Amino acid sequence: MTPLHAAFAICILTTSARAETHDVKMFTRSERGPMIYEPDVLAIAPGDSVRFLPTQPGHNAATIDGMIPAAATPFKSQVNEDFTVTLTEPGLYGIKCSPHYAMGMVMLIEVGGQTDRILPDDLPDRARQRFETILEAQ
Repeated sequence: MTPLHAAFAICILTTSARAETHDVKMFTRSERGPMIYEPDVLAIAPGDSVRFLPTQPGHNAATIDGMIPAAATPFKSQVNEDFTVTLTEPGLYGIKCSPHYAMGMVMLIEVGGQTDRILPDDLPDRARQRFETILEAQ
C-alpha cells in the first residue's frame, strides 16, 4: 500500500467513524399534536444517517418533490417500516409521511449547515403551515 492509499484509507475510516445516526419517531398523536415527526427538524453532517421509526402505526418517510438538493436521490420507505437513509448531499430535505402529507405530517433535515429555506408554492396548506412553524422556531 502506498502512503497515498494509506492516507486515503485513514481518511475514510475516520469519516465513517464520526458519522452519526439520528432517530426520528413517527407519531399519529403526541403531546405536541397530531401527525408528528419527533424531532421535526434535524441539522446533520453529510454522511450521517437518519433512522425513521414508526412509533405508532400507519406512517412512512419520503422526500418531497422539489425539496431536496439537486444531486440528492429521492427516497420513500414502506408504511410501518423502520427505515434508515444516509444523506451525503448538502442542502435542505423536505420529508413527508405519504399517507398524512395533506394533514401536515412533514419535517426538515438540513445537511451540512445553513441553507436556503424556501418553500415550494405547491405544498398542501397544512404542510405549509407546519413548515412555517418549524422555520419560525429556528
